[in-house]
Amino acid sequence: MDFSIKAFDTKNTLAAAKTGCLAVAVFENKKLSAAAQALDANGAISAALKSGDISGKPGSTLLLRGVAGVTAARVLLVGMGADETVTEKSFASAVSATLKVFGTLGSNDAIIAFPLDSVKERDANWALRALVLGASEAEFRTDGQKSKKDPAISGVRKIVVAAPNGAAAGTIGKTALTQAAAIANGMNLTRELGNLSPNVCTPTFLANTARKLAEDYGFDIEVLERKQLEALKMGSFLSVAKGSDEAPKFIVLKHNGGKSKDAPVVLVGKGITFDTGGISLKPGPGMDEMKYDMCGAGSVLGTFRAIGEMGLKLNVVGIVAACENMPSGRASKPGDIVTAMNGTTIEILNTDAEGRLILCDALSYAERFKPAAVVDIATLTGACIVALGHHTSGLFTRDDAAHDALATELLDAGKQAGDVAWRFPLGEIYNDQLKSNFADLANIGTPGAASITAACFLENFTRKYTWAHLDIAGTAWKSGANKGATGRPVPLLTTFLMNRV
Repeated sequence: MDFSIKAFDTKNTLAAAKTGCLAVAVFENKKLSAAAQALDANGAISAALKSGDISGKPGSTLLLRGVAGVTAARVLLVGMGADETVTEKSFASAVSATLKVFGTLGSNDAIIAFPLDSVKERDANWALRALVLGASEAEFRTDGQKSKKDPAISGVRKIVVAAPNGAAAGTIGKTALTQAAAIANGMNLTRELGNLSPNVCTPTFLANTARKLAEDYGFDIEVLERKQLEALKMGSFLSVAKGSDEAPKFIVLKHNGGKSKDAPVVLVGKGITFDTGGISLKPGPGMDEMKYDMCGAGSVLGTFRAIGEMGLKLNVVGIVAACENMPSGRASKPGDIVTAMNGTTIEILNTDAEGRLILCDALSYAERFKPAAVVDIATLTGACIVALGHHTSGLFTRDDAAHDALATELLDAGKQAGDVAWRFPLGEIYNDQLKSNFADLANIGTPGAASITAACFLENFTRKYTWAHLDIAGTAWKSGANKGATGRPVPLLTTFLMNRV
């Protein structure tokens, strides 16, 4: 959808606006929003509310046609709950319901005149972003690989957002719309990559996607091949890749938006484009969903799409370690010992704990950029889903002043973006679970705290910089009837980087 923002005043009133539909908010206690009051000269809207035709509960709607004194062909009343405190949830319900009705209308354009500055603990710019991201999710299609496409999206395609008292119609409001559109486009790229079948979205496909991003937005790019990875002694990463006929790719993107001497923020994404579990084979049911094990990599590429579109004034490096985890005569076996790039030896007790084996070499590689901070993103553990479900990503980092500050940045960015995370503990007591009789580390811990021991494994390779790990196993993907990639945590990551500027 195409969004724009416009101020309405005494000279250019909502009642006189020419549009196919004008959406305004009403509340549970029979109250009208300011915009609804402006359209209620003949009392038709207040009468509809008092009659009980619309309850005012979040997401309830009533479509009126031919309202006297209103130029718009239709007026859509949308419930937003209690007027005293419009919550994020009630606002999101109102947005979702509005977009659903818009999709059924025989009109190409509409105006949304919601109370953008009334959402509890949020400002108008947050509400603008919520509108754009909600519309982007509503119109996202999953039929790219179908021979017969789903019916074309009809209804409203152009939306004008009415600025509250003209306050958000200036530079700030327009900037918020631009940023929201960039985040939405980044999320869509991440969704598309996560949804593609694994015979299409291979490591080579991810590398080509990164090259296209570099071409479109002026990023520097380097794609390291197997021989270069061997020269770098990335034995841990290559131990996962060697079971597959697909060539591994180690992708490095650089967005040079800041000053040349500024230390970059480094994002590291897990890019297992299909995960069978290797020799430690996963159960057959549900294995098709293991194409989403590259959503960490997808979120790095999606975030780069967003910051490239924004022209963000910050230096950012993206690292994607991409390969398949397959069983074969060449595949790693439980009991094998491999040597990581930094010289650490690792006993592979379970080949299905492969994400940490590719990430550890990527995290060692990140040292060369002398980073301001490193954040790795991975669909790492099913245990994180057990702990947090599908609502919240897991955040892990060390317990000291620098890492506490980084954790606060990420948690705050998640709250701002509505893409939340929760911090878990780390420490030597958990590291003890990774001891091996035969190598420096085991790739899985003794039973208990599996998400934490996975993060502890990664922490061993991050001692030379400030680092955080995001486990997105539960938030990057939806199962069931709405199966598909969510585009998370692109909003969190992009907001984190925007806040750094």
